[in-house]
Amino acid sequence: MTTTLLTGIAELVTNDPSAGDGSPLGVLHDAAVVVEGGRVAWIGPAARAPEADLRRDLGGRAVIPGFVDSHAHLVFAGDRAAEFAARMEGVPYDGGGIVTTVAATRAAGEVDLRALLRARIAEMRAQGTTTVEIKSGYGLTVADEERALRLAREVTEETTFLGAHVVPPGTDRDAYVRLVTGEMLAACAPHARWIDVFCEPSGGHAFDGDEAREVLSAGRAAGLGLRVHGNQLSAGPGVALAVELGAASVDHCTHLTRADVDALAGGGTVATLLPGVEFSTRSPYPDARRLLDAGVTVALATDCNPGSCFTSSMPLVVALAVREMRMTPAEALWSATAGGAQALRREDVGVLAPGRRADLTVLDAPSHVHLAYRPGVPIARALDWTDSH
Repeated sequence: MTTTLLTGIAELVTNDPSAGDGSPLGVLHDAAVVVEGGRVAWIGPAARAPEADLRRDLGGRAVIPGFVDSHAHLVFAGDRAAEFAARMEGVPYDGGGIVTTVAATRAAGEVDLRALLRARIAEMRAQGTTTVEIKSGYGLTVADEERALRLAREVTEETTFLGAHVVPPGTDRDAYVRLVTGEMLAACAPHARWIDVFCEPSGGHAFDGDEAREVLSAGRAAGLGLRVHGNQLSAGPGVALAVELGAASVDHCTHLTRADVDALAGGGTVATLLPGVEFSTRSPYPDARRLLDAGVTVALATDCNPGSCFTSSMPLVVALAVREMRMTPAEALWSATAGGAQALRREDVGVLAPGRRADLTVLDAPSHVHLAYRPGVPIARALDWTDSH
């Protein structure tokens, strides 16, 4: 196989403490990377770099592991700009607008949905994301949920069945849970790695604790891993249920009790925080500092969706985490890369080390700190191996 030597790396973030300065980021300065067959073959000081077939100079830029966006909703049509404008005028977010996107998505043709999805993936890569999880949840019929996951599988292996996103208006709750856990799950499981449920204490548009348990248990019996939308709108059963059932991740975690934090600290479930949602809904931000100080593993993700957070930018998420959730630049970067990988239970991404995937993101800056230091500036991009620049 052809080997490529990357040089001119002012700062290399590996997320491997043994490779660099001993911190969780494992930083190397004046570094080089050798890539072979899409995998990292060697990392170290540029002065000790081995020979390679090709050589590429990155001109003093910083290099980080590609962002791992472990929570996104990308298969949809239409937008909800009017809903966003109403929220900025004081209308609270309650999840009810999801049905607007459901209607637009059901009406869209498969060719159009595929084009929209691929455009969003390209937008993410242009901002440094190399791994993304994609949920269904805007179909809410057997055929439409199956279609969403089939399309998502074309662009990522991290696909999540979210038929339990909301209860469609006018639908009997019990009948819909039976559909999600029966015929819909059977049709969608072949295209999914995960199952997810939007869990809130009183149900409402979402699903209460008993309904969520039924959904997750059925998904696990079908061979799917577990994920949970939990504690977004209020404190509730989502976090405790996720930890009890061994879910890989519980996402949002906006409203947490002390018992929730203790449960996360004592379990193996990652707390995935989505500060773009709070930015877009004017809701209170999660207390990341409280979680980190308790020893909880924290991931950051975009929750890119047309209603509560229509951004695909992981750099924006990092900047919000630093500014609004009291994370350090290093903590935020780790959570947006290695943390996201742990939320997906992946060992091949999120860390740059020999044998791992060569998913590299290049910053037009000398240090990872610039991700938060220069918010809104497009300095991050996933390394394109066909790009000569």
